[in-house]
Amino acid sequence: MLRTLSRVSELPIIVKQLQKVRNCKAAVAVTNKTLVTVTNTNQQQHTKQANSSSNNSNNYSINRNNKYNNHWTTQQQQLKNHLRFDSRRSYSSSFFGLFQNAAQSGVAKTNNYATEATVQVNRPFKLHRLEEGPETTVKLTKDEALKYYTQMQTIRRIETAAGNLYKEKIIRGFCHLYSGQEACAVGMKAAMRDVDNIISAYRVHGWTYLMGVPPLGVLGELTGVQSGCARGKGGSMHMYSPNFFGGNGIVGAQVPLGTGVALACKYKGNGGMCLALYGDGAANQGQVFEAYNMAYLWKLPVIFVCENNNYGMGTSSERASCNTDYYTRGDALPGIWVDGMDVLAVRSATEFAIKYVNEQGPLVMETNTYRYSGHSMSDPGTSYRTREEIQEVRQKRDPITSFKELCIELGLITTDEVKAIDLKVRKEVDEATALAKGGTELALSHLWTDVYSNCLEPKLRGTNGYNIDHIQERKGVNH
Repeated sequence: MLRTLSRVSELPIIVKQLQKVRNCKAAVAVTNKTLVTVTNTNQQQHTKQANSSSNNSNNYSINRNNKYNNHWTTQQQQLKNHLRFDSRRSYSSSFFGLFQNAAQSGVAKTNNYATEATVQVNRPFKLHRLEEGPETTVKLTKDEALKYYTQMQTIRRIETAAGNLYKEKIIRGFCHLYSGQEACAVGMKAAMRDVDNIISAYRVHGWTYLMGVPPLGVLGELTGVQSGCARGKGGSMHMYSPNFFGGNGIVGAQVPLGTGVALACKYKGNGGMCLALYGDGAANQGQVFEAYNMAYLWKLPVIFVCENNNYGMGTSSERASCNTDYYTRGDALPGIWVDGMDVLAVRSATEFAIKYVNEQGPLVMETNTYRYSGHSMSDPGTSYRTREEIQEVRQKRDPITSFKELCIELGLITTDEVKAIDLKVRKEVDEATALAKGGTELALSHLWTDVYSNCLEPKLRGTNGYNIDHIQERKGVNH
């Protein structure tokens, strides 16, 4: 990403020239890829288009088109040529090279107090059986920028801590990390309403945090201690909270369950919907297509989300699927492809999908993303892909780095604010890690508490040879 002009010393001269051209308190910087307008935060009007008459506005406006507007005046054209610098990048011919960083921009600022930005999504959405798609021009406020960056950074830190705890043999069993896919969860959660629900597979540490469980609740559950969100009974794959129907260990089984949650929403008439998440590996499961069919016939408010990180358990999607356009695999169901490394694109697509499923019925959404770790902790992740490939994605497509740099360039976040967030997140996760490592497990007698959320019988059923009373403690997060 371009962070500065080619010569920083020229910036004051350029700003003066821009002020003369625009005849307002704005600075405009034009690159061969991007047009950015920066204005005073005291004004409250919406951003005008770059080719409109010169007016004061309060927004940054980014038009990420490859062709310039045809209505530039001669003076503006000369200025544009003066400011032009090369923002092109070299990408490999591998599949992930197709998804360029959405945050390429050169920015000239008048101050660092911007409160809102208007950004046009760089990678276009792909549509299946839809005449119209999500909004490609999205707005981002300073508060949202701070929130999304904090959330993605926290998820990354939690997963890093989980990986280290697993290597120390404090976390046992299965452990699937979400590092690299943070923009998918944060973007979808940003679009969800209070009445909406989500169910996923076993890569759910990040989602658990987003749905209200603090880092200690996540890490405590991973280490099997009482501070965990399910009091240590669920572990990595079975975390829950209100409106979050958890991780599920059986590949693809969460998709029909999510369809059932959507049926409950329709039955109750509460206007809610359900995000049913699964990976590209689970996309070939028969029960997924059965769920598609039933949801379509009953017009259920469910978004089937394929988080395509391009690799199943040791197998690339190209080797496992005859059709890797997962957003088209619903047949009669409409579909959307979205760049899963762009948190704003994911948010826009999810907002569109929520409105659609509540009015028309089910929809398939594919988020194209990438996982840095192996499928699980037992998978080194380098036997079916190269270390160079992983490193290239980290350098060119990382969702956190891209979003951070975009926000800094737009003036929505300062470098000092970024440092403060990083320190706060690191401290919180480090403290949670220490508490999780030193926590205590439940006593053996707690294994049969809270078996039912609402016990209708005094004894546990199906315990042949045992006479066990059902005890309700209701101390888990989902109680």
